Amino acid sequence: MTYRVCFVCTGNICRSPMAESVFRARVEEAGLGGLVEVDSAGTGGWHEGDPADPRTVSVLEEHGYDSDHAARQFQQSWFARLDLVIALDAGHLKALRRLAPSPQDAAKVRLLRSYDSAAGDDLDVPDPYYGGRDGFEECLEMVEAASTDLLAAVREQVEGRAA
Repeated sequence: MTYRVCFVCTGNICRSPMAESVFRARVEEAGLGGLVEVDSAGTGGWHEGDPADPRTVSVLEEHGYDSDHAARQFQQSWFARLDLVIALDAGHLKALRRLAPSPQDAAKVRLLRSYDSAAGDDLDVPDPYYGGRDGFEECLEMVEAASTDLLAAVREQVEGRAA
């Protein structure tokens, strides 16, 4: 049975496609590619169908990640098929939990940086869209740092289902 994870930011062109690419690579490296499906979306539909921001693509490719992406908007109906919804900041967390059709679905929504023990109190991944390339590099660092423990948590869930 496939375990499904969806990363969500605002427009699905910067942070969430970056997190999707990094986490998909981690899943493949761990040999879980056939068991875990990784996806991303935005809380809004302004960029639907657009590729990731060129700065996102550049930073991902420079660090050896795949960058094939088309933006789309998160839909309430997706909660039924998703196991984990990863919000990139507190605003997304709040919006997604409001959108959730049940308390069980709302419990599926977590902040990405809650999986990074070194993150401290600020669990938001800042939106790099209006800044320079360094913001995209910072975003990648935060995503990579949280991906290790996120992968461990997902692996535990996947292995628990297999038991």
